[in-house]
Amino acid sequence: MTLIPLSSMESVVDLSALVEAHSATLFRVAHSILRSPEEAKDVVQDVFVRVLKHRSKLSHVSDVRVWLIRIAWNLALDRKKRKKLEQFDPHFADTLVSKEVAADRAIDQAQRLRAVLQEIERLPNAERQVLLLSTVKELGTADLGRVLGRSEAAIRGLLHRGRTRLQNKLEGKL
Repeated sequence: MTLIPLSSMESVVDLSALVEAHSATLFRVAHSILRSPEEAKDVVQDVFVRVLKHRSKLSHVSDVRVWLIRIAWNLALDRKKRKKLEQFDPHFADTLVSKEVAADRAIDQAQRLRAVLQEIERLPNAERQVLLLSTVKELGTADLGRVLGRSEAAIRGLLHRGRTRLQNKLEGKL
């Protein structure tokens, strides 16, 4: 393991606080795109490597959480583009189903979730992005707008259209 020298102990504390406060959210953002826990973990690590590289600029960031989410989002999208077009990992839905549910119900839930995820993949890119990011519960429409570089009104419109389109496609399937 290579240690990166930091200029002060304060930087170490700040980085560990950032990791503790934001890594779960960043993991969910990356996982929603990549659908692979291993790749999502790699993205989270890459985010904090970027933080180390740009730590001198951190004081100029107005909303660190949104900044970190935007980095994770972009890194995950870049990673997905590099991957082969395996649009759906069949094990992704299984990882989201509760372990406390009876087996037959868990299978039914996993199948339903797979159907939803497959339809999400078929949505127009902007609607898909907003729906995926909106599942990270800590993000409101203003934060989504900052992450995606769109107005809050545009985000609300995309959410509405995406949800409506998804609901129409799923009627009769579930």
